Amino acid sequence: MIEPGQNSDDSFLRRALQLAEKGFGLASPNPHVGAVLVNAAGEIVGEGFHTYERLKHAEVIAIENAGGKADGATLYINLEPCSHQGRTGPCVEAVIAAGVKRVVACMPDPNPTVSGRGFARLRQAGIQVTSGLLEEEARSLNDAFAKYIRYRLPLVTLKAGMTLDGKIAPPPEDLASTDGIAAGGPTGGWITSDEARAHVQQLRHQHDAILVGVGTVIADNPLLTDRTGLPRRRPLLRVIMDSHLRLPLQSRVAQTAKDDVLIFCSFAEEKKKQQLIDHGIQIEQVAPAGIDGRPDLQAICRRLAKREITSIMIEGGALVNWTALASGAADKIFFYYAPKILAGTGSVPFAAGTGFRKMSEAAHLKSFRLHRFGEDFAVEGYFRDPYLD
Repeated sequence: MIEPGQNSDDSFLRRALQLAEKGFGLASPNPHVGAVLVNAAGEIVGEGFHTYERLKHAEVIAIENAGGKADGATLYINLEPCSHQGRTGPCVEAVIAAGVKRVVACMPDPNPTVSGRGFARLRQAGIQVTSGLLEEEARSLNDAFAKYIRYRLPLVTLKAGMTLDGKIAPPPEDLASTDGIAAGGPTGGWITSDEARAHVQQLRHQHDAILVGVGTVIADNPLLTDRTGLPRRRPLLRVIMDSHLRLPLQSRVAQTAKDDVLIFCSFAEEKKKQQLIDHGIQIEQVAPAGIDGRPDLQAICRRLAKREITSIMIEGGALVNWTALASGAADKIFFYYAPKILAGTGSVPFAAGTGFRKMSEAAHLKSFRLHRFGEDFAVEGYFRDPYLD
């Protein structure tokens, strides 16, 4: 129960957002939605959050939990109740039938074909509707769904751990393979703190796929798994850009593959291809984007969208990072900075490419916010708003 003087709408909506987060790893390709039903006395009488496998939407689960207590209650929800027939019936009709008298939502549905229709139907039925409170938090929660439902493309987040001077590793033993350095990875020691690396696992859990270049696998032999221990509807898809199928069969990724490793190559030697397939690795060939022979990252994104992958986190090395920026594939960044300076000409920069020729061409964040993780800090920001055309 909310105590007198507290902002009840704000508090109950924050509870709905917390419930929505329980859908991480379980709701994709659907949105993360949490719902709270509150009676006139300020008591929570029903709660729910959506998971893809259970089908039912958050508000319907909350109504079922509340039973008759939903009559006359206020529904708090982070996303506009749906008004269309999909895998389930329209949720607005369930809300109306339950006798809910007021709906407080953070934001409208990002799907432009149905946005606002749910609110309109509720108002038509005499239900009071309020929208817009905590909208920024709600938009962040479903940015991948917004990108996917509007453009049929996954949201691509470029993640890196680096020093204050933008280095992701000390001078590698093999300077010819700067792409073999995982961002903040074990080659040469960890750059970021335990707290930051623990948060990386939380980010992995929130994504459908992780993408690296084969050089990172060769240099660091990572597992590329979600190690949070939290439930997932489907395993984190481990995606590797590997132009000539150089992935070592003895690598940990290959040895642990269970149809959750996907290689995108430009050229496929048949014997190596079959060996990888025998290890449970999926392979797709994509035309190269340029003279370097690398698979087209934009084409990879389109292929992954067809698999209902709504979000990709890139944890590559310097060359993959540059490819993500130069191709325009990256929508978002999550950069962790340690209070360290490597300097030195041999240190590996965050991105290694031809660079943008003019300041006006530089990749520019439209919005960003800061986070603290122990002694480290992180910048989270967007190159483009997934909710806008």
